[in-house]
Amino acid sequence: MNDKKRGSFSGHIGFILAAAGSAIGLGNMWRFPYLAAQYGGGIFILVYILLALTFGFTLMTTEIAIGRKTGLSPIQAYKVLDSHFGFLGYLTLLVPTIILPYYCVIGGWVIKYMFSSIAGTPGMADSSFFGSFIGMPSEPVAWFLVFLALVAIVVVSGVEKGIERISKLLMPFLLLLTIGISIYVITIPGSMDGLKYYLLPDFSNFSLKTVCAAMGQMFFSMSIAMGIMVTYGSYTPKEVCMSKSVNQIEFFDTLVAFLAGLMIIPAVFVFSGEEGLASGGPGLMFITLPKVFDSMAGGRIIGSLFFILVFLAALTSAISVMEAIVSMVIDRWKMSRRNACLFIFVLCICIGIPTSLGNGMWANLKILGMDLLTFFDYLSNSVLMPIVALCTSIMVGWVIGPKVICDEVTRNGEKFAREKIFNIMVRYVAPILLVVILVFYNMAQFGFIQF
Repeated sequence: MNDKKRGSFSGHIGFILAAAGSAIGLGNMWRFPYLAAQYGGGIFILVYILLALTFGFTLMTTEIAIGRKTGLSPIQAYKVLDSHFGFLGYLTLLVPTIILPYYCVIGGWVIKYMFSSIAGTPGMADSSFFGSFIGMPSEPVAWFLVFLALVAIVVVSGVEKGIERISKLLMPFLLLLTIGISIYVITIPGSMDGLKYYLLPDFSNFSLKTVCAAMGQMFFSMSIAMGIMVTYGSYTPKEVCMSKSVNQIEFFDTLVAFLAGLMIIPAVFVFSGEEGLASGGPGLMFITLPKVFDSMAGGRIIGSLFFILVFLAALTSAISVMEAIVSMVIDRWKMSRRNACLFIFVLCICIGIPTSLGNGMWANLKILGMDLLTFFDYLSNSVLMPIVALCTSIMVGWVIGPKVICDEVTRNGEKFAREKIFNIMVRYVAPILLVVILVFYNMAQFGFIQF
């Protein structure tokens, strides 16, 4: 990384909690429930789990193995494996650089709602509360800066003292809160209809659109194709059991996403009816849920705990995104960790402030008809990440060969139980599905096809 010893995790537990902290974030807490609600509940969950166990497992294993094998961040790791794919390092630098500023903007919204819930701010259940807040010229920017500063403080502290320590503290607490609120919600009278919708697959709702939505969610949720897992793999000690680690990260990520839906969908169903499930993205969390909490006995406490939970999830994910950028900057330009963090911090301010104002006083500033936050989310998740994953699959499947990854997984004599699935996925299935995502989703985005 530089002339000093490269940072590393202390062992298996530190790596698992840090990687799980990366995977578990806003994608799990509001994006997964929203997509599950929109794409048929149980059938979406079934498709997502199948993809996570095959497609997601393949890409996550590949990226962690690349990082551990080379001991380098993505900007150098791909070039070491094959010089023709060195450009992938720069693409993986670009993806988190685009994601981090707008992610911190949303993180600022979460902090606002967390403190408002704790303080019992009146009017949170009003539909206009969220729109009025994000339309303000200064308050959303201030909360964005607070969230970004918290992320930078952890990252500048390093791998073991910063990222691993905060993950060990926050991840168990996050999991306990999620389970507790989920249990509370399913005991609410009338929640069974929402629970059935969420849990029972209706195959009449299955379509290619369901598959594409579930795959897009998997990218966002599992931190795939944005350099994070390569970076964390490079910090992973050689003796860590990689196959077991990937299984555990998959499990924690899917569990929290499932529990988030269990917290949200039955509750919204009870208090807002089936039409409440149509509220998407920020609307489901920031507009609909405060109404749900306002209608509950003890809703202020439950609401406060919920937004604390979302804040913890957002923080751990944002830390991993910034760490991926910092690691690549240090590798490529030989900066100190402190200077790299400062550089990224300033860059995020320059991009994040206009992104935040794009929901208010700069709302007329559009790119391809989208506000800045929506455009950056579209560019990173629907264009760049599938391209990175597609090129990675081609490199591993057809250029350097799957054996390079399999040898890294089994280097300690451990068994690679899903090796046959890995080989088939990385060579054939993953490239085809990724082309489908790139072509059909983006054609539908601009109205060329009905999707």
